[in-house]
Amino acid sequence: MTPAVDHGALPYRIAVLCYLYDDAGRILMLHRLKAPNAGMHSPIGGKLEVVIGEGPHDCARREIMEEAGLDIPPGDIRLMGLVSETAYQKETHWLIFLFEVMRPVDPGAIPRMSFDEGSLRWVDPADVPSLDLPETDRRVMWPLVLAHRGGGFFMVHIDCRGDDLVWTVHERTNPGADAARAHHPR
Repeated sequence: MTPAVDHGALPYRIAVLCYLYDDAGRILMLHRLKAPNAGMHSPIGGKLEVVIGEGPHDCARREIMEEAGLDIPPGDIRLMGLVSETAYQKETHWLIFLFEVMRPVDPGAIPRMSFDEGSLRWVDPADVPSLDLPETDRRVMWPLVLAHRGGGFFMVHIDCRGDDLVWTVHERTNPGADAARAHHPR
């Protein structure tokens, strides 16, 4: 039997995920070497430096520079989504800002494809679901990102406490999107 988790004692982390595409429409993914999600794929991103009061946009630009070596002008990045997670992997609560770079990225401008966090690779969006992804990304975030790419906004809460994910889409400004809808268990 799995020991009970005191969800009130879990730390709360704030992070960004950054979605970058090239002219062919491929997305830049990181095959992670470090926790969380070691061995899995995710967009580039990382935690806000809360001790210095770093804002989400500045964090996104910093993470893109650190992981992809690209200096993205502030006007070329937009907030496309906000994700809150309760008890992710029974270890952490998360607040994640999802950003999209609004212009294609030149793959040749990325100085290195491997570094201490893992290795970068360009992936066709149709192939993303076949990658080893965290279940929250596969079932909730990725469909919402696809539905809101290039416009719109969404806010979703994912409850990871039970044996199955339960999520609620609280806001979306793209009414034509057909991705996951409110309170969708399984």
